[in-house]
This record gives sequence, C-alpha cells and structure tokens, in this order.
Amino acid sequence: MKAYISVDMEGIAGIVHADQVRSDGQDYQRARVLMSEETNAAALGAFDAGANEVLINDSHGDMRNLLFDHLDPRVQVISGSLKPFSMAQGTERRYDVALFVGYHAGMGARAGVLDHTYSSSTVSEVRVNDRVLNETGLNALVCGSYDTPVGLVTGDERCCEEAKELLGEVETAVVKWAISRTCARSLHPKEACQVVRQAARRAVEGRGRFRPFRMDPPYRLQMRFLNAGMADAAEVMPGTRRIDGVHVEFPTPSVHDLFRAMLAMSRLSDAGILSVRPK
Repeated sequence: MKAYISVDMEGIAGIVHADQVRSDGQDYQRARVLMSEETNAAALGAFDAGANEVLINDSHGDMRNLLFDHLDPRVQVISGSLKPFSMAQGTERRYDVALFVGYHAGMGARAGVLDHTYSSSTVSEVRVNDRVLNETGLNALVCGSYDTPVGLVTGDERCCEEAKELLGEVETAVVKWAISRTCARSLHPKEACQVVRQAARRAVEGRGRFRPFRMDPPYRLQMRFLNAGMADAAEVMPGTRRIDGVHVEFPTPSVHDLFRAMLAMSRLSDAGILSVRPK
C-alpha cells in the first residue's frame, strides 16, 4: 500500500515569519529541522497504518529543505527543482492516499499564517471554472487526475478549514492558530509531531472513505495578479487571454496543461516585478 506526502514549510508548527522559510533567513536552519521532523511524523503515521511505500515530495521554495538524516530510512524523497508538477510531483503514478503536510491558507485569507497561492509576490488569486483554489485545491486536482485522493491536510486552523471547504471528507491536523499573518499560537514541536502522526495514521487507515478531487472539464484558469505589469508578463504565454488590467485567462481541456499554465504564468509574472518597480 502506497502513500504520498507533499510537504510545505509555512504550515509547520512554530513557523510564522519569512526569515524562517527563506534559505537566507537567520532562522531557516532551525525551521528545516522542524519541517523534517513533522514530515517524518506523517511518514511514521503512514507506516503505522500499514503503508509499505512512502514517497515524500519536498514542496517548499527551491525544494531542497528536508534533512534526510531526520527521516525514516524507509522513505524515498523527491528534492530539488524544476519539477513539471511542482508541489504535486510524483503523483503521475497512482497512490492509495496523499497527505499534505505543512500547508497554508490561500492568498488573502484572514488569519492565515504566511498565506499565499504559489507566489506571494505576484499572484493574488487563482480560479478554476470560477472557483477559488488555493495550493491545497490545485495540488489535489493534479492528484485527482491520477485517481489519488487526498486524505490529510495539516497546517494552521484556517488552512485546515479551507481544506474541508474544498475537499469535504478529509482528515486535518491543526498545529497552530494564526493571530495575524506573521503571528500564531503554536503547539510545541513534539506535540505537533504526535498530532500529525496520529492524523496520518487515521488518514491511511481510512483511505477508502476519501474520493479524488475532480472538476468537470473543460477548464478555465483565471489568475489575478497584484498589478498590470505582472499580468503583462504572464500574458506572454501562448494561449492566454487578457480579461482586464490584472486578470489573465487560460482555457484548456487538460488538468495537466492547466497546472503547467498556472506555474508558467506565476514564473513569468515574476519578470513583471522589474517592469513596475519604481526607481
């Protein structure tokens, strides 16, 4: 029985500030330990429930965050980038259940720690067929296209609420409660690991009750950027249509093309930062 884990950093217990999640931040090295230990707790929960294969996808930043010597030797890890499916890399083969660890709320969420949707510097909203999707939803859509259901989402309280709103029947593990975007009340790391391990075990044991997340094709991806210069850059991608100053649309019958278009426009929009930065 196979379990897949995608792990981000912003939703890990004790992490509340950009200095902890950037590789040049003064608190980053300690945050890597917290991330690795909470990830390992999820893997141990999967093994407790009978998994004989656990694949972990390092899904934060440059995707070289996890400390392998903090992980159970039975796991395999995807690390580094670029990845065609980014945070959902590795789901091209079907898994019995996917676990999303250390996730966060979508851009603009109230009381969400370090909220964003793929790019905090350029993207203000992502919609698919007029439905707002955060990273949980977008990554679950990729998993669903390969018939893999998401069984667990861990992170702050708002992230877990969004997961239930999007996915319905899903296990969640709240490890912190936001006070503001960069302040939270958090479980102690050891307690957070216990909570995550128990939730992962429940999710893997109860995998039969989860259903893959799907939406009806054709798909209409809409991305709203923080300013027109970023949308100008995203619009360079073939197949896009400009809706207004900050909205760009991409129609497609394929989840895979939708997801790659979202990634491409996010990265192109980064180039638009320079075009609008004041002197």
